[in-house]
Formats: sequence, structure tokens, C-alpha cells
Amino acid sequence: MKIAFFSAKSYDKEFFNPLNKDNQIIYWEIALNEQTASLAMGCDAICVFVNDILNEKVLHQLYEMEIKLVTLRCAGFNNVDLNAAHKYKITVLRVPAYSPHAVAEHAVALILTLNRKTHKAYNRIREGNFSIETFTGFDLFGKTVGVIGTGKIGQAFSEIMIGFGCTVLAFDIVASKQLEAKGVNYLPLMDVLALSDIISLHCPLTELSHYLINNDTIAMMKKGAMLINTSRGALVDAKAAIGALKSGQLAYLGIDVYEQEEKLFFNDLSGKVIQDDIIMRLIGFPNVLITAHQGFFTKEALTQIATITLQNISDFENGKELTHKL
Repeated sequence: MKIAFFSAKSYDKEFFNPLNKDNQIIYWEIALNEQTASLAMGCDAICVFVNDILNEKVLHQLYEMEIKLVTLRCAGFNNVDLNAAHKYKITVLRVPAYSPHAVAEHAVALILTLNRKTHKAYNRIREGNFSIETFTGFDLFGKTVGVIGTGKIGQAFSEIMIGFGCTVLAFDIVASKQLEAKGVNYLPLMDVLALSDIISLHCPLTELSHYLINNDTIAMMKKGAMLINTSRGALVDAKAAIGALKSGQLAYLGIDVYEQEEKLFFNDLSGKVIQDDIIMRLIGFPNVLITAHQGFFTKEALTQIATITLQNISDFENGKELTHKL
């Protein structure tokens, strides 16, 4: 098949090219949107990532170009208008799981860095400053960690926190019997928020979970709690988080995702004036740590993403059962 590959980076080529045997892949560094959809002209399918836009207008353009397949090289699909895709009879496939440990371990890295301030120590030492003033942290052992969403990533994260000697509370629609057997206690969301020292989000973005973390739910948290988000940016109302950081209700915030990240993440903007006032305000807090959606970024995860994406394409082309269809 001839595939238009949007939002392509060097690492995409590094992991897709060795595994691709049967397809002609045209790599475009630019993201997919209403202005760039025409780049897929003459292709049979497109391959997209988390910040590519597949709204009704884009999908209509793809339909007019007779493109029948959209392959997501990611698990999340909140950027796709599925109703429009079904309307235009465009098949949408995704990678439902690649390496849950990659994202779970990155969430732990955010916790440890925020707590023990290793990023600040690194910079201080490089300047010849060996003082440890202001670097006081806390023991993770014995702390209560709230996990919102216990799918594969949430489960992996919970097991790591158990290994640290934490008490793990969880909220999800369906409780994991495996986690319960390991001592995880499932409680209503309000109770998880109220009892946890650290809260980590591992749930998908839906209409129900949009701005799950807002002024009201932040007010339910322990004063001085740590909030971690490695799932989807719009789970957190950033303006509410800023207010909570200013008041001290939140003592730490670690995010690998951001609601308006498509304008920022995966791009080098170091020589430009960043127009997003909210992200700039967050960057200015000494107790906020932001990474640019790199939780998935391990060799194991990238290999799985490429393998499953190419298998999805092969299955579609050969009329096989599509186990990853949305």
C-alpha cells in the first residue's frame, strides 16, 4: 500500500523502515490537518500520531481522495471523529497497547524527580555549586498513592508503587482482581482524591473524563498533594492547576501531556516566542515538571508501535479480521 505518514520524526523512520517490507511510505514531518490533508493525494492510507487532527472536515477530504484506511500509531484516539469516519466508511485502526511499562516508568520518573529535585541538582553541580539547600524531599515508602484508571498502564504503575512500599488506592469503572489480590484498594473517586499524597492519572480522555481534575476535584485533595498526568492533557484543567499551585493546594505537578500540546510538543521552539501563556506560566513554577509527551519513548515501545501498525495495515489489505478496529 501507499501510505502518507504524517508528523514523522527521525525515530519513526528508524523503527518503521527495517520492519516495512510491502508498503511505500511517504514521510511528512508536518502534522495532518485541514490545510495539509491534500498531501495524502494518491495514497491508499494514512498513518497518524496523537496530535494529528482527524475532524469531520479532514475525514471528508480523505473520503474524496478515496482513502479507506487511517492507522493510528498510538493508543489514544480522542483526536479522531469516529462518527465521521464511520459515515465516510473509513476504517480506523490503532495500537491499543505497546509498552505499558514505558509510560508507567515515566510517571515514576516524574515523581522521583519532582520529589528529590535531581534535575535541579544536576544543573547546580554543573555550575560548581555543591549546596543541597532547598532540595529536601520525602520518603515514598509509606505514602498513599491514588491511581485513576487501572488499565495496563495503571496496573504497571500500581505494581511499581507497591514495590516502593506505598499504599495504593485506585478508582476505575471495573476493579482489577489482580491488583486487589496485591493489596490495591478500590474506592470512589472522591475518597481516592482525599486520601492520597500522590495522584497519578492513567485513564483515557472521554466526555466524562474531560477536565476530571478541576477546581472542585482539586479542592477534594489533600493540601500539598502531588499530581502526575501521563495520559491526556485535557484530563486536567490547567488554569485550575495553576490556581492550586499558587495557593499551595497542589505542592507538585508533573505532566507529560498538555491540552494544547499539538502547537508545542515534538517541535524545537527554542528560538521562538512561545505564545501559549498557560504553558509559560506552568514552566515558571519551581515545583512543576513538564516533559513533552515522551512517556512512550523507549526502544521496546517504538518497536511494538511499528510492528503492530504495519500488521494492522497488512490485515486490512489482505481482508483479515481487524482486532484493533475502532
